[in-house]
Amino acid sequence: MTGRFAGRTAIVTGASRGIGLSIAERLVADGARVVVTARKQEALDAAVAQLGGPEHALGIPGRADDADHQAEVVKRAVEAFGSADLLVNNTGINPVYGPMIELDLGAARKIVEVNCLAALSWAQHVHRAWMGEHGGAVVNVSSVAGIRPAPGIGFYGASKAMLTHITQELAVELGPDIRVNAVAPAVVKTKFATALYEGREEEAAAAYPLKRLGVPEDIAGVVAFLLSADAAWITGQLVVVDGGVTLTGGV
Repeated sequence: MTGRFAGRTAIVTGASRGIGLSIAERLVADGARVVVTARKQEALDAAVAQLGGPEHALGIPGRADDADHQAEVVKRAVEAFGSADLLVNNTGINPVYGPMIELDLGAARKIVEVNCLAALSWAQHVHRAWMGEHGGAVVNVSSVAGIRPAPGIGFYGASKAMLTHITQELAVELGPDIRVNAVAPAVVKTKFATALYEGREEEAAAAYPLKRLGVPEDIAGVVAFLLSADAAWITGQLVVVDGGVTLTGGV
């Protein structure tokens, strides 16, 4: 599409499918080399093939909240492609559904580890290895569940609110050479969100002024913009990408 990321390397976590893979595809289309992470090597191999092969992409399996995995990914990104200019923290989990008053606290701790602390740790690793000296841009994938109550997924929403605050704090600390922003999608048609719309998509979409649910490409375009020089005077912002649903009181 464009060459605006030519010569730059992006790390995208949780990118073997869905929003993460779509973000990686958009960045490659715009000229970047991309390192993608996920749990399973087989899924990553398929993603790398879809991204154009090893000339354009590298897939490294591991847990997003594993510090050793994070360090290895950043190291290999620099070794393979010469830099680590862009970071997209896309990995998120929500292993529980129901009232927060009944929430298993072990599950809550794991949600915070993956959705919040891992994102911060990825930023720390990339900062030490590359961005601290060379600059760069970070985008964290938050959620509209983090900006208003979301019954059933309340603690997931709380973790995304924390991620948004981490985004703002990092933006203040790391300027002017590193920009840090976040996006807050509403329901996007991915495997992760299937329970929120499967079998009732038309009903779910009725509350959206744009009358449809999101698709991964809707998020990828906004993330690419925030990482690019077109957003050079934007940092610490949460961009809501929701088809207008928060205007009508929905999530």
